[in-house]
Amino acid sequence: MTDNSKNDTPIGRRTVLLATGATAATLAVGAAVSPADQGTQETGATAPVAAAAVCTLTKELTEGPYYLDGQYVRSDIREDKAGIPLKLTLTVVDDDTCTPLKNALVEVWQADALGEYSGFVGDNGHDEPDNGTFLRGGVLTDARGVAAITTVYPGWYRGRCVHIHVKVHTDVTLTPDGSFTGGHELHTGQLFFAETITTKVAALSTYKVNTVPRTTLARDSIYDDGGAASGLLTLTPLGSTTSAGYAGTLTLGVEQG
Repeated sequence: MTDNSKNDTPIGRRTVLLATGATAATLAVGAAVSPADQGTQETGATAPVAAAAVCTLTKELTEGPYYLDGQYVRSDIREDKAGIPLKLTLTVVDDDTCTPLKNALVEVWQADALGEYSGFVGDNGHDEPDNGTFLRGGVLTDARGVAAITTVYPGWYRGRCVHIHVKVHTDVTLTPDGSFTGGHELHTGQLFFAETITTKVAALSTYKVNTVPRTTLARDSIYDDGGAASGLLTLTPLGSTTSAGYAGTLTLGVEQG
């Protein structure tokens, strides 16, 4: 199950700024750290601070074939899915001023530990219930521009490295059924994971049952070794073991014009 070829190129001429507080450190060490190992942090997780972000211009990334409209607005998208915890803290800022963007809807969707997407179960060769909603959803950013989402560390599917898809919308209308409509789409991208951490996660029993060959970050057709500029999360452990999970942070600077 791969993103088809028509989706393997950027989806337009719009650009976004992606930055993290770790970007400056990444630039400082330069070639001393391989792109696959960037985004790993062994200290406690802290929320990103937009004012301290180093902004790097980058292109948007493909939406891929598994997007579904009208998903729930909710902070926890796990439902009953197995997997180690992943607590995302995504900060949205204006690309011109780096000021936080309030009430922007940050939407994510991803594969489960078996590499299956809700609404498309079976594409990665596994048989499991499919309600069309698991591991999909979004939240509105707060006054600091922060969207906090609880999910699980994603699995992989054939031909792609481990990743999470993300969109940023503004001016959406919340609906009585817990979803949203309308608004303006400002950004479509993907979130990536350091290979050193994914290797540890892939060895856990919940993920080992996915026997589809795993594509590494370095061999992925979408990720371009750009670190935070390409959506590489800064990951910090939530506990002393891999099974305790991780916190992932990134600042998304979006073009509002």
